[in-house]
Amino acid sequence: MVVEESISMHYKQQQQKQQQHNMGECPLIGRTVKTALLKAQAESRVIVGLSAAINVLSKSPEGSLFCLMAVPKAGDSATHMHEVLLEAFCYENDIYVVKVDDATKLSRILGQETIESCCLIQKTWTGDEDEEQLNKQENQLVDYCEAHWDAPQHPIVQLPSV
Repeated sequence: MVVEESISMHYKQQQQKQQQHNMGECPLIGRTVKTALLKAQAESRVIVGLSAAINVLSKSPEGSLFCLMAVPKAGDSATHMHEVLLEAFCYENDIYVVKVDDATKLSRILGQETIESCCLIQKTWTGDEDEEQLNKQENQLVDYCEAHWDAPQHPIVQLPSV
């Protein structure tokens, strides 16, 4: 009984540490996500919307770097099923998935009039098309995604209010 309580207490302490770590990390990574999105949008490298993302990925998944997905709202099981399949497809094709806290904030950052639950950021290639080129924010996001790649549950990034 004492061993079980000790293990339970240790597990709770680890969860609290992880939550504190994620809370301190999210505002910074949220601003990084926003900046990366705005830069990619200025360069016409953002694909907005679930249907558009699925269409682009079905034709050429190697051109996508990030898939940003808002936490799904309860009750829309058809959209949730598409998002789960999209997320699995992204992991299978080594596309980084970034979960964000709110579809409304994501849509506002992108200047959308409708609420969109996901978007893709396409890669930028060097002149010879053999090597992808990342800006500072994209490098930071890659590091963030790599750090959480094998985590059983990926943290949800808090986007800044717009």
